[in-house]
Amino acid sequence: MSLSSERQSHLAHVIIEGLWKDDLVDYSDEDFALRLGKKAVVKYSQEVNQVDAKARQMVESLKRGVPEGSPEWEVLYKKYYEQELDKRGIS
Repeated sequence: MSLSSERQSHLAHVIIEGLWKDDLVDYSDEDFALRLGKKAVVKYSQEVNQVDAKARQMVESLKRGVPEGSPEWEVLYKKYYEQELDKRGIS
């Protein structure tokens, strides 16, 4: 899942505003909070891209040659994707 910088910025705004509206935090410096939010969204996006690449690599490395898009490929990809998320503590 590759997110454009505009979408990452939008998500950061939505998250920061949502936290404030739900009265979960009070920001002394909203610009600083937004920068931290953007960093978090970018880091998360990078992690998800790495997990995706790793899961694809694991399916492709199988000797039986599972074709991408097949039901078996989808099941294996999901399994390896979730395992990688668990390893990284993202799930």
